[in-house]
Amino acid sequence: MSERYFTYRGRKMDIYSREGCEILARLWTRSGWQNRFSYNIKWLGMPVIQLPEDLLVLQELIHAVRPDWIIETGTAHGGSAVFYASILELLGRGQVLSVDVAIRGYNRRAIESHRLGRRIRLIESSSVLPSTIKVVQRHLRRNDRVMVMLDSNHTRAHVLRELGLYSKLVTPGSYLVVFDGVMEWVADAPQGKPAWRKDNPTAAIRAFLKRHPNFEVDTHYDRLGVTYCPGGFLKKKLI
Repeated sequence: MSERYFTYRGRKMDIYSREGCEILARLWTRSGWQNRFSYNIKWLGMPVIQLPEDLLVLQELIHAVRPDWIIETGTAHGGSAVFYASILELLGRGQVLSVDVAIRGYNRRAIESHRLGRRIRLIESSSVLPSTIKVVQRHLRRNDRVMVMLDSNHTRAHVLRELGLYSKLVTPGSYLVVFDGVMEWVADAPQGKPAWRKDNPTAAIRAFLKRHPNFEVDTHYDRLGVTYCPGGFLKKKLI
């Protein structure tokens, strides 16, 4: 068989076809997840734990929306907060509000001492507590344009709770991005868990959209196929 073709589930696939490309993208995503590919990526010196493909489309999204605030749940090492701040810095506007239930001291110091730290505010608290939402809301002004990134606890229940709370803060025409829907894809991977077939962020998205017709999935931003956010770019409708 020539290098143009591969076999997938008993079918001969052309790597240059659209379907072949989509299958290869899915397989690459699964393999990269298993081999912890995203843990090799840094942004301006900070571990970002995201795929390069997702980072590229996220900068497209931020550039298009030009938010005054990007609210992030799940700070980790701070790389994603610094990434968002760097795009906002280039746009000459905006701040990042990063929420995490536990921000380790060395991560806090690295974020706050970073040259882009002035664009980042940290909140150490559970993302789903009413008191946390009140703190977040105190930062927002009436006409601010708000975007939200959900990347903390990835269980269906937690993400669905976050969706219910943070969707109210997203301004019309802006986006709510849900990370790690890839869990559904990798449930059968060596380091995956069978429970992930149903207990994952994508399941939360499906449940959320049934109740919130003012949001819709924008497939433009997961068009590359290699993504940890399949179906996770949710646009708030203008009307």
